[in-house]
Amino acid sequence: MVDSDTSRRRFLRAGGLALAAGVAGCGASPPTAADDASSVSPYTRVYRDAIDSVLLVRTDAGSGTGFVYDRRHVVTNAHVVGEASAVDLRTSEGRWHEGDVVGTDPNSDLAVVAVDDLPEASSPLDLAEDPAVVGQEVVAIGNPFDLDGSVTTGIVSGVDRSIPAPTGYSIPDAIQTDAAVNPGNSGGPLAALDGRVVAVINSGGGEDIAFGISAALARRVLPALIETGSFEHAFLGVALTPVTPRLAAANDLDEPRGLLVVDVAPGGPAAGALRSSDPELIDGEGVPVGGDVVLAIDGRATDTTEALGSHLALRTRPGDAVSLTVLRDGSERTVEVELGARPTPGSSDSTR
Repeated sequence: MVDSDTSRRRFLRAGGLALAAGVAGCGASPPTAADDASSVSPYTRVYRDAIDSVLLVRTDAGSGTGFVYDRRHVVTNAHVVGEASAVDLRTSEGRWHEGDVVGTDPNSDLAVVAVDDLPEASSPLDLAEDPAVVGQEVVAIGNPFDLDGSVTTGIVSGVDRSIPAPTGYSIPDAIQTDAAVNPGNSGGPLAALDGRVVAVINSGGGEDIAFGISAALARRVLPALIETGSFEHAFLGVALTPVTPRLAAANDLDEPRGLLVVDVAPGGPAAGALRSSDPELIDGEGVPVGGDVVLAIDGRATDTTEALGSHLALRTRPGDAVSLTVLRDGSERTVEVELGARPTPGSSDSTR
């Protein structure tokens, strides 16, 4: 989230003047003689190891957080940089640097900023290779309301979430956490206790609910943003809804499973390959009836739209052919579809 609430920021600065004088712009406190493995919390260790690599990102529209991805690039959110071509970056030591936005992907809400003169202490933070698991302890580091180097802790509350992208599509494979996240945290790292980043913080502000873009999706998108400035997402071109007991009964299905094809984008990859539904009035309400039910993609079950979205995002690219197991007219069959590239914003969030 970009923090553009000037009045609130001024209030925080005024109310916390004494605190700000002591810590604003300062780096991590150096270890003391009393610091040892038994006296320093794991959260303190993660913070101290990462803080030099976490930066405030500021544009004319507001501010957020970023972290060092490699020696020349900083990761943040696409919605943090917005339309800016250049941003200002502040390190934990309070030094300012200029950065050029070299790539943005609003569909995953990721952006990359190139910086030539990062301090030696600002070493890259590694993206986690193992998937996050529910209950895993995590640390969120960032700059909420321009408060430098704030840290909050929590756990991974959920995985494989689907969250809104700035384009109106969904960001699949997202991570949910109960670590406190506020305006200004966006783009910062959500790190495991081994220091690896499990997600790029995307949004928060609810009661114990915040979200981040998974490390797995970031690993796919970020190299392309650095190399070409953009990333193409695979596109199937269908609108889907889970088959509930009510939908199963309306469609004469033996059991509620899979995803019902509600609509097929005209001229899209699935046009002519998948059948869409027609609305029928049942008990005074329109219900989709007659469409294909997608049971699996490339052999992976698709009982949720999140499962299908994650498969497309993490395992396919435009031009790939996917094998869909569908239920049509009471029997299963296999349908091959060549994926396209996701079109410009404007399609429904539920269109994959």
